[in-house]
Amino acid sequence: MEVFQVPSRPASQGFYAVAGRLLFIESKDLQLRKLVVDLFAGWQLTPVSFSGQSPDIRIEFFCGDSLPQVPSALDQFEIAEGGKCYTDRTDFYLALGSALIHLENGVPVRLRVWLEEVPVAGDPLLARVTSFAVRAALRRFGMFELHSAGMVHPESERGVVIIGPSGSGKSTLAMQLATSGWPYLSDDELLLSLVDSQVEARGFRSFFAVRAATAGSKTCFEPEAVFASGRRLKASPGVLLFISLSGQQQTQLDPLTQSESMTRLIRACPWATYDTSIAGANLELLSKLARQTSAYDLHAGRDLLEPGYAASLFSVSLCLCGEN
Repeated sequence: MEVFQVPSRPASQGFYAVAGRLLFIESKDLQLRKLVVDLFAGWQLTPVSFSGQSPDIRIEFFCGDSLPQVPSALDQFEIAEGGKCYTDRTDFYLALGSALIHLENGVPVRLRVWLEEVPVAGDPLLARVTSFAVRAALRRFGMFELHSAGMVHPESERGVVIIGPSGSGKSTLAMQLATSGWPYLSDDELLLSLVDSQVEARGFRSFFAVRAATAGSKTCFEPEAVFASGRRLKASPGVLLFISLSGQQQTQLDPLTQSESMTRLIRACPWATYDTSIAGANLELLSKLARQTSAYDLHAGRDLLEPGYAASLFSVSLCLCGEN
């Protein structure tokens, strides 16, 4: 997941709600706490006032102190994000650069995040460790992350999930569809959960970030200020698009079997196997998602950049105008 700092957002309190769960953050360092609050403002977490309810998740941030020693008896393995995980298959430590995260299962789920020093605004390491801590906690409550964009067909209300690594065109395609009137969940990260035996998707990141054709950096913007289609809080996915850039003029769609779809979903969700204490529930949800949806390999061509073409192509080719 790519996480971006958005410095213009207002500060808020340390309690947040997401999908019926209460999350609390705290730090004795006020500068660090302000940076974390600014990050939270870029995600779909709702600030709430303290009501006396015990939080489901507590995340504590520390800086300037020596990082604690990781117990030597734990199993360890490298992860795709460039860090190292240490676990006893219930709790775990995660070392990322000069930061360390410790997750303890319990009531509440408790995470501690240590940084060697107070980061500057926009520090990508702070964004990485904070997003990891939040997502790791939410996994304990049946909310599993998927690096993908989420759109909603305006007529059928079917959710369309666009899955691919960074640079594969997820945000660009999401923007094209939103411009054509498709409501949106997120352009980068979804949280998946089971609701009444159906997989439900909701957005995690609240802003869009699109890479310019001639620049390596991404431009961040608030979609509400650009698109009239509007945000959806949640949707039931009906279609999965595994996107890649073909470099060709014409876009190609190839249907996938449920088995092929499941293989690609596992590849897109490494923590479904890394995080052993919840791996069974995560894999069960992905299996349900593969059965619930029609899946396609999307070899994206330059024609998807033509105004209105993507919306027309997917509405017809994916039968999205039919019954949900």
